[in-house]
Amino acid sequence: MTERRSALVVGATGIVGGNICERLIADGWSVYGLARRPRRAPGGTIPLAADLDDRAGVAAAIAGTGPITHVFQASWTPADTEEEACRINAQQFSNVLDGVKAAGHPLAHVVLMTGVKHYLGPFKDFGRFLPDTPFLEETPRLPIPNFYYDQEDVLFAAAERDGFTWSVHRPNAVVGFAVGALMNQGVTLACYAAICRETGRPFVFTGIQEQWDMLTEVSDARLIARQVAWAATTPAAKNRAYNTGNGDVFRWKRIWKTIADHFGIKAAPYDGRQQSLVKMMAGIGPVWRAMAEKYGLAEPDISRLATWWHTDADFGRKVECISDMSRSRKAGFLDYQCSTDTFLDLFRRLEDERIIPRFDK
Repeated sequence: MTERRSALVVGATGIVGGNICERLIADGWSVYGLARRPRRAPGGTIPLAADLDDRAGVAAAIAGTGPITHVFQASWTPADTEEEACRINAQQFSNVLDGVKAAGHPLAHVVLMTGVKHYLGPFKDFGRFLPDTPFLEETPRLPIPNFYYDQEDVLFAAAERDGFTWSVHRPNAVVGFAVGALMNQGVTLACYAAICRETGRPFVFTGIQEQWDMLTEVSDARLIARQVAWAATTPAAKNRAYNTGNGDVFRWKRIWKTIADHFGIKAAPYDGRQQSLVKMMAGIGPVWRAMAEKYGLAEPDISRLATWWHTDADFGRKVECISDMSRSRKAGFLDYQCSTDTFLDLFRRLEDERIIPRFDK
């Protein structure tokens, strides 16, 4: 008989957490989704409502579940300073693991989602350190505050104390289906292209010349979900950190036309100038609300879809950002995701879910 697995997904409404929920449910897991508004989690998720800062509330939510065998930590909270982010995110993670321990759940494995800022540092430090690429998991920590490091320390201490195994996963820019999630490059670009199509604005790449020209990678949220499910259930994958890229690379100068073609618009010539999506899209709310009414869209608030500042940060990176995938491949995870399909599949699902318009080509 196959062992019945049950997961607690922390951040179940986010871009990574939501895709983890979908993957595990498809694989036959029982999935509890912990979030402030958990009913926005994918269908089949058992909702648990709690604020991660509320230690007693988190413990009460976890105590009310059936047995939990696996935890997938896929949430984060921004702060004004990295030192404050370290304190907040470490404490929230502690609240979850302590709640699972207090409830006496038979915890076997904990997955922690971080990212390539492990190698680059927080956004304000991009370019300050220039690690060799492709990034290797054994690269030492940078000598600066980084809330990923504090979360790892919480994980390692709890694993030693409570006897569970763990894995840490470090995706690059995440592209995948989610609504109302921070740091969502794919949905942001879809909204930008749709607005350009509707208003006649030029669909111009807004980043720096280096980003336009250099090889880059993204991480499909579906592939991330497959990798964490593999790591959580594969003995050879225990107690290690893993990069989580798609396994291919591309240049924006090539894929930009592919994105434009999907929306039936022309890719505007790139003149090498960096522009700000935050500034370009300032005041765009009424335009999107009118589009939502015209096309019957599900979400009329553009602020719940597009994260302009984050895409500005991605497009402003001067450092090459590519991860080595050898460690997980050697351990048995051989999955791969074509990045062109990552974007096009997302756009089609956003159209199907009425998040963006389906234009006549």
